Amino acid sequence: MHLGALPYAVKHLGLSAPVYATEPVFRLGILTLYDYSLSRWQVSDFDLFTLDDIDAAFQNVVRLKYSQNHLLNDKGEGIVIAPHVAGHDLGGTVWKITKDGEDVVYAVDFNHRKERHLNGTALGSFVRPAVLITDAYNALNNHVYKRQQDQDFIDALVKVLTSGGSVLLPVDTAGRVLEILLILEQYWTQRHLVYPIYFLTNVSTSTVDYVKSFLEWMNDSISKSFEHTRDNAFLLKYVTLIINKDELERLGDAPKVVLASMASLEVGFSHDIFVEMANEAKNLVLFTEKGQFGTLARMLQVDPPPKAVKVTMSKRIPLVGDELKAYEEEQERIKKDEALKASLSKKEEMKASLGSNLKASDPMVTDASTSRKPSNAGSYLVGNVDILIDGFVPPSTSVAPMFPFFENTSEWDDFGEVINPDDYMMKPDEMDNISMLGAGDGMESKLDEGSARLLLDSKPSKVISNEMTVQVKCSLAYMDFEGRSDGRSVKSVIAHVAPLKLVLIHGSAEATEHLKMHCSKNSDLHVYAPQIEETIDVTSDLCAYKVQLSEKLMSNVLSKKLGEHEIAWVDAEVGKADEKLTLLPPSSTPASHKSVLVGDLKLADFKQFLANKGLQVGFHMQIW
Repeated sequence: MHLGALPYAVKHLGLSAPVYATEPVFRLGILTLYDYSLSRWQVSDFDLFTLDDIDAAFQNVVRLKYSQNHLLNDKGEGIVIAPHVAGHDLGGTVWKITKDGEDVVYAVDFNHRKERHLNGTALGSFVRPAVLITDAYNALNNHVYKRQQDQDFIDALVKVLTSGGSVLLPVDTAGRVLEILLILEQYWTQRHLVYPIYFLTNVSTSTVDYVKSFLEWMNDSISKSFEHTRDNAFLLKYVTLIINKDELERLGDAPKVVLASMASLEVGFSHDIFVEMANEAKNLVLFTEKGQFGTLARMLQVDPPPKAVKVTMSKRIPLVGDELKAYEEEQERIKKDEALKASLSKKEEMKASLGSNLKASDPMVTDASTSRKPSNAGSYLVGNVDILIDGFVPPSTSVAPMFPFFENTSEWDDFGEVINPDDYMMKPDEMDNISMLGAGDGMESKLDEGSARLLLDSKPSKVISNEMTVQVKCSLAYMDFEGRSDGRSVKSVIAHVAPLKLVLIHGSAEATEHLKMHCSKNSDLHVYAPQIEETIDVTSDLCAYKVQLSEKLMSNVLSKKLGEHEIAWVDAEVGKADEKLTLLPPSSTPASHKSVLVGDLKLADFKQFLANKGLQVGFHMQIW
């Protein structure tokens, strides 16, 4: 998911623009950032953003459905955006951006292959967009057949488990891990395997609970199966969802499969489990995605792998003794300083609002101030004082104050009082809030119980760290389950879409240059491969203008449908709105122009058209 910097941008950069995403990306994106933030906080004084900052950032998210056209306003007036299936993650999108009849397609991280829980990308349905922005991430890689890959994956796991070892799969929180969960669930069901499988993140149960409700966003097989048999593919029978390591520690060295976040091995449960498993040759650490540069996962994926790595082990412990006392004194000092600042600020506001209206000669003010501090006539502006105001005595003949009362008459029928159903219906926003917060109220109820306890534990704490060298004796393996199209498929998709201009991003220099040379050699595309922070101009070569056409003119033109639009031929002069156009003399004979073929000509339909006109038509040797 491409949303890791969103809370930071909102908090530190002042981003206030609306953010567009699908419902699964909205829900699972929050959980992904929760898991990351909690994992960082447990081992460091992470302060780039908090859980509250994550909530605030997602307040600006506008949720869209697949193929839903959304018209932007304000600065984006005239621009239409629409999300389409990307096939990489649940709810992942390829964005179609339309302006003045031209399409810009943003397609980074797409997958053309249908998987167990996702349909393939809809990118192939676009033809001749003005600009296609895509990535060269996998331009140099070619995949093996998916069935063979899945079989190799299961065989590698079973081999280790039957030998008495355990398997660690460093995974993401709520993205590609969903496909791996279904693979394991399917093969464990078919083979009746007894080895336990654990899915361990700070939000594992919440993740799967949300995924169960997103079946309409998955592939057709899952949706149809649920419609006919009510079987939910994510009612996992062989996968146990856990949020801490207690259950793993009870198992000890027993064979097991553990899917743990984070995939980078830098922080999270996967980091600690790797340190525990690495010393045993019978164990296996199997990576399902490429590690990012500079991470522990990337260091272990080099060939040959290192025999030893240095890692930092950190944990958060409560403060005790003198440290706790010093912390409490510091917090008390901070509270007093904040209270003093708030008091001074309030007094300044009182001076600004009351100073111009009150005078020192005011008897009410003078009496109030001198009654407390006779030596300081101006002390009415310092601190709070009690003032007795006399002189208002209600007359004995006055009545008690009353509020106006109006009796509302209700309609009744044979069954009782007629009600308005709208008064009892819940607004969509309120339903979203309830489903997001669950049974509780507040941020904690969106997390699993263990994570909520961690947040509610407000005891002062600190992080202690120590470096250690880990001997890597376990087996290391990498299998590509990233869910991205390979180089051969990317080239085929680009050739099919045939954009006027192609922009390549998100890839190594070698992969980007390879794909650029291939597209330039095999097509007439204008290919751009910008460097980081480089700005390129992909302005359309076409000239498009907005013109105002009268209803009388539109009623006389002959329109033909072309895709989502209608086109017609009009001869006219174009001028600015503030100019007065010269009235052309009426012409009884329209000016001639070349014929234009709109759409595709189907020979069968054309044959029927000619036959209706009384012409004999036949096909012979593939010619008329």
